[in-house]
Parts: sequence; C-alpha cells; structure tokens
Amino acid sequence: VVFQGNHSLRLHWRSQPGGDWGVAVARPRWQAMDFTLYDSLIYRINAGEVISRDDLPDIALEDLSNTKSRRLWLGDYLASIDADVAGWQKAAIPIEDFKGGSAADFSQIKTVFHYQRAADGDEHTVYIDEMRVVKKGGGGAAPNRPRGLTARGYANRIDLHWQANSDKVAGVHVYAADDPSGPFVRVSETVHEPVWFSDYFGENDCTRFYYITAVTSQFVESAPSDTVSASSRVMDDEELVASVQEAAFRYFYDYGHPVSGLARERKGSGNTCTSGGTGFGLMNFPVAVERGFIDRGEAAARVLKICTFLRDKARRHHGAWSHWINGESGVVIPFSEFDDGADLVETAYVVQGLLSVRKYFDAEDEVERQIRRIATQLWEEVDWSWFRKESRENVLYWHWSPNFGWKMNMQVRGFIETMIVYILAIASPTHGVPASLYYDGWAGGSYWHGKSHYGILQFVGPEKGGPLFFTHYSFLGLNPHLFQDKYCNYFTNNRNITLINRAYCMDNPKGCRGYSDLVWGLTASDDYNGYAAHSPTNDNCTITPTAAISAMPYTPEESIAALKHFYYEYGDRLWGEFGFKDAFSLEHNWFAESVLAIDQGTIAPMIENYRSGLLWDLFMSNEEIRQAVQLITSVKKKVNTTTGENKLLQNYPNPFNPSTTIRFHLPENAGVTLAVFDVMGREIARILDH
Repeated sequence: VVFQGNHSLRLHWRSQPGGDWGVAVARPRWQAMDFTLYDSLIYRINAGEVISRDDLPDIALEDLSNTKSRRLWLGDYLASIDADVAGWQKAAIPIEDFKGGSAADFSQIKTVFHYQRAADGDEHTVYIDEMRVVKKGGGGAAPNRPRGLTARGYANRIDLHWQANSDKVAGVHVYAADDPSGPFVRVSETVHEPVWFSDYFGENDCTRFYYITAVTSQFVESAPSDTVSASSRVMDDEELVASVQEAAFRYFYDYGHPVSGLARERKGSGNTCTSGGTGFGLMNFPVAVERGFIDRGEAAARVLKICTFLRDKARRHHGAWSHWINGESGVVIPFSEFDDGADLVETAYVVQGLLSVRKYFDAEDEVERQIRRIATQLWEEVDWSWFRKESRENVLYWHWSPNFGWKMNMQVRGFIETMIVYILAIASPTHGVPASLYYDGWAGGSYWHGKSHYGILQFVGPEKGGPLFFTHYSFLGLNPHLFQDKYCNYFTNNRNITLINRAYCMDNPKGCRGYSDLVWGLTASDDYNGYAAHSPTNDNCTITPTAAISAMPYTPEESIAALKHFYYEYGDRLWGEFGFKDAFSLEHNWFAESVLAIDQGTIAPMIENYRSGLLWDLFMSNEEIRQAVQLITSVKKKVNTTTGENKLLQNYPNPFNPSTTIRFHLPENAGVTLAVFDVMGREIARILDH
C-alpha cells in the first residue's frame, strides 16, 4: 500500500488504559532539518478501515537534543480516516502549532512522533507516506547550478568535490555514466548534503563521467553542473593508508560547523557539536598539512577560527567546556538530564588538541601567533583543581553543573579513556593538582590487572582490556613509548590490549559471523540496536573500523591487513565520503550509514603516529607535559600486584653489540612473551613465547 514510490510506513497500535506508546519517524541517518524555513508538516495517510476522529493519535516533533515540541492531536487536523484503500488522505499541520511554549529547537528537528491518545483497547492500522515539510508558494525557483566540480580516482572508487552552493539548498543529486554522452544515472540515493561524494564501485582502470544538480528542500533541481571524469587505479598500501587519512580529515575540514568550525557530533547533527571530537579534529590539521591534503595557510585559518570560537563564544565553567556545544551560538546543549555544564574529560581532549596545534603552528605570522596565544590562554584558564570538588579531594570529578552542582558524582578513575585528564591536570601551570593524584585518584583502587588472556599479559585495565578507545583517546598526543608508571610501560600495555581484542575476535566465543584475523576491533560505536561500548566482555557481533585502524601504532601489520580487508571486501557498503562508516555486523547483515566525530577523529592522527610519530612529537614537546611525566614517574608508590611482580631488567651489553643478555623477573607459574620492536612499534623478532 503506497501513495508514491515503492514503500510506505505501516503504523499498527493498540491503546490500552493506563498504557502509552510512541513511534518515531526520521530521515535517513537521523539527519536534522531546519523547520523554521517551512510553514507546514504534511503527509499522506491511508487505512483499510474507518478510524474515527476520537481514535487518532497525538503527534509531536523532537530536536537533536531529544527535546520534544508541544504535543498536538491529529484529530484537530483530520476529521477521520476512511476505508478507501485507493484514496490517500492528506494531513497538514502548521509548524507554528507545535511551538506553544516548547523548548525544542525547531532549527534542528530530527523526528516526528506519534503517541497514544484514546485508550479504548482497540487495534488500528494505518499507512503513512510522503511525509515532508513545505513552504507556502509551491516548489519555488530552481537554484543556481553547482560549480567547481572535480573528480579524482583512487583504488576501486572515484571521489567528487564541488563548491558549496551560495543558494540555501538541501544538497545535490549525483549522476554518473560510462560514456560522456550518457545515459547518466543518479548514484546518490538521497539528497546529498556534504560537498564530497565517494563513488565506490569496486573496479580499477575504470573511467566514469559525472555531473551534479543542486536540490532545494522542495526537491526542485538546478541545471546540471559541468561534466567531469576520472579513472580508478591500483594503489599500494601506503597510498591507500594515506587516502584513509585524507577522507577522515574531510569530516573535520569540509563538514566542520560553518559558523564555528567545531566538529559536529555526527553526520546530520546540525548545530550539535562535540568538544572532545573538536579536540581530536584539531589534531587532524597538522596531519593534513604534512600530507598535502590542504596548504598550511588554509589549515591555520580554520584552526584559528575554532580557537577563537572556543574562547569567545563557547560557554565554559571554571575554564572547562561542556560535552555538547551549539556550534552557532556557543551555548551548552545538555548531554543528559544533569550533564548541562562542564565536562572535564571532553575538555582534556580539547586541550590535548590545543597543545598540539600550539606547537605545530610555530611560524612568525599573525595567524599562527594568534593560534599560539589563544591556545595558551585557553589551556591556562582550565581550573583543573576545582574538579577535586573545589580542591577538597584526592581525585578528579568528571562533571560540574551550574544548575545541579556535583550531582553526576562521577570520579575520573581507573584505566579507561581518561588518563590524559590527570596528565594535563598535573601539568597545568596555573591551576594544577599534585602529582600524587595520579596514584591516589586515577590509579586508585583496583587498577592493576596482571592476568594473561590468550597467552598475552595485560598489565592494567578491565577484563580483556575493555573497548579499544581506552588505548586511543589519551594517546593521540601522549606518547605511550615514553610513559611508564609504577605499573607498566603504556605502549606495551596498549599493544597487548589490542592483541587481546584481536585474539578474542579470532577465538570468537559467541560465534559471530565473519570474525577472523582480518575482521576484528571492538570499541564504542553505533550498532544495529543503537549505541554501545563494545568489548570482549560486551560483544554483540559489531565491528568498528576505527578500533583496528587507530591501533596501527601498536599493531601495524595486523591493523593494515584489517584496513585493506574492510576496504576491498566491504567498501561498497562501508565506505563513504568521509572514509569508513561507523560500524558493521556481518552477523546481522548490517552496515551503518553514520559517521561519528569521536570515531573518525582518531584515525588520521593515530595512523600518522605510526607513520611518523608527528602528534606524539608535537604534544610531548610541550615543556609542561614533559615536567608532568617526570613528576608522575618520580612519585614513589608501592604497587600491589597480587599476582606478583613483573620486571624487565636492563640488558647488558647494549644491543649494538653482536649479542646481549636479557634478564627478567616473573611471578611464579606466569607465562612470558619476549619480542623486539623497532622505534615505530613494529615487531621485528619474537624471541620467546611461553
């Protein structure tokens, strides 16, 4: 039963006394729309039975922060639904009617909800089709034709780029042909918003021709752009890896918020930007310049724009930013009911990025001098000591709200994604905390792990290491090679956790379809049920590409093999204009359409740390960071390792001699793996595996 096309939505309900139900209708990938540009919500509705006015449901709108509009009754806009299956009725509701005191942001509406109203216990079924918002005056004039279209060939794909249309348009349609004379076929499934499009067709040495048209919100198309062409080509591993970095970087440069430059929370999130993702995004810019994706001047201008907004517009509390920021106004967007203020962990990711770009943009021109000045100012204004609950406790707290104070009451503790918080808090030249908090707070409690999984020793962290982002977020800048506390060297620990994660997927105790030495990597991401922090102890058969790819400094051969498999085997479903999409599950034949800033943001920097060590070198060259690392390693604390002490002693003579002796102490009955790595973390020899 359809009004137009091949599909409609079937809504079946039974409204019970004392019960409730709600059904959300959303655009693909939960993309938001600016409803302030339109007059009415309209859709077609049909049923195979008469449904009286009294039995019609309520209806409401919801924005990206999950705030709902005023709830209306459909019966005020539709007298009843008749039983004529062939005749579709039209419902039209003025947008203005939804407002009525609502706090919802009508510039970023993501869903239309239907709700229970009458509670008569009867079952009803309706079909809904062609739901859209419209403006008075019909379709309107056609927009200007797009300009600046270019095409470039890569392995198995061709990428298109064009200038943003000066008209306010919904996006473009992309058309392709194998011959310049056509026929041209539309290859974009929906109106495409970003200014990049990646046509992955899975063949090399293939030439294709393209043009695009601009499309308004009323689906009025412009005249075609100029026609361009390119050919796909074979790429070696280094070229492919670089192209993955470049595509991930596009998310932060070409899809950054147009007003602030901040990183949007996810593709389609409108004004909702993420502070942590923005910090990761900042660390993408040195990579982009060094690899030739953009020139230094373009990068510096965007970084300055972001820094200026973070200083002048983005709301801060005791120097700390919120988890979500409105990229246009800078006001806080609540992350949850009581999380409407400062988020110290997300702030640490911002500062990690600021300290990295402060070191990279070292030229004596005004733009780069301003970057350094503002980055230093923002860094020094974060009051880390306040987050000891106003300097009273020996642990840092994650959240503080001007409305709810310390109600979230979440300590930053244990080996998770938050080590960088303590590094920065101890390093702060203005509002620092004692180095002893590293052990009393961060490493307080049951920090030591000391067990082997799959024959691989895990020094610290939760059972089997947890989600792999624990080994990524704090280590975009903090060089784990150079950081060793009383428990372990963190390069070794992070590498071992990565290998445990991979070994778990190879073992595949849950029998997930496709898991193998090439299909591995469990971390936080979208999945077929929503969003979860996937790990060996929380596995629902979802693989997240960023997990294995961002582990490249720890497991280069294994990570590059996984990257190539993801790309060549699943690229037609897993690859998009910003690189790999968020996640997939072969078990459920599900591939995400989403792109998340925090997952995309670690890819280019961590690949670059494998390739050149760039971000590690930049961040660690800050004198404050070097001093903090020295302070932490000098604090004398007894480590309680209930399974015994692991100690690698100094070898003698040094390895430049023809032979050397390696001595180590292990707990009784413990296993041992002894491997040799080069300075980039690549394993070159396995001496002992027992």
